[in-house]
Amino acid sequence: MNTTQSDPADIVEWSDFGAVLFDLDGVLTPTAEVHERAWTTMFDEFLAQLEPAQPGFTSIDYLTYVDGKPRFDGVRSFLASRGIARPDGETSDPPGFTTVGALGNRKNQLFSETLRRDGIAAYPGSLALLDLLEREVVPMAVVSSSRNAPEVLRAAQLSERFTVVVDGNVAENRNLAGKPAPDMFLEAARLLDVSPDRCVVVEDAVSGVAAGRAGDFALVLGVDRGSSRAALLASGADRVVDDLAETIAGGQK
Repeated sequence: MNTTQSDPADIVEWSDFGAVLFDLDGVLTPTAEVHERAWTTMFDEFLAQLEPAQPGFTSIDYLTYVDGKPRFDGVRSFLASRGIARPDGETSDPPGFTTVGALGNRKNQLFSETLRRDGIAAYPGSLALLDLLEREVVPMAVVSSSRNAPEVLRAAQLSERFTVVVDGNVAENRNLAGKPAPDMFLEAARLLDVSPDRCVVVEDAVSGVAAGRAGDFALVLGVDRGSSRAALLASGADRVVDDLAETIAGGQK
């Protein structure tokens, strides 16, 4: 991030809105990078043991088939792209390669090991926005497809900032469709008692932006950490910034 002031076109009048619904990984914390590494390791392990072995998992695979989706949906989507059949199994299957559940849980095992070993810190620009919203008394929620959201929030010391967290566990328990369906964001708005047409959705994933657009939210703000600006706009983002500090008057760009 450089030290020039925010472009006036990027500034958001946050106090004009009733609530802000944040994705977590890649928006508040750099855990999207940890997720991608875990997905890559898991699928590379899996693909290498096939007969014949298949080419490895790529960044394009991650963005196209996995990013922003519930874990087991991501497994299914990527397997389908390669024409690979695996039974669903159970979400409680031990980590391994035999079922969708086992593959998803191997990925989660790798992610959790990295998080415990290395920890995580929130993006400074995101923290600045959270501080502003707290001062303005604008309600906030986290809406994440990940079942690891509570663990990530604790590791980043963000748990106390959010009374509402709609994650992959909540989605399963309440039979909510995952992103790109808008159901998880709509549930967060309901829990905050704020109508969708007064809520901002903040997302870095194409599937999440599409969910925000499908829910007719007041503003869908995309966050591009380096590779997805055009795709976020094409999926329905009203605007895209590189860092959330750019949306604050006087913030650094």
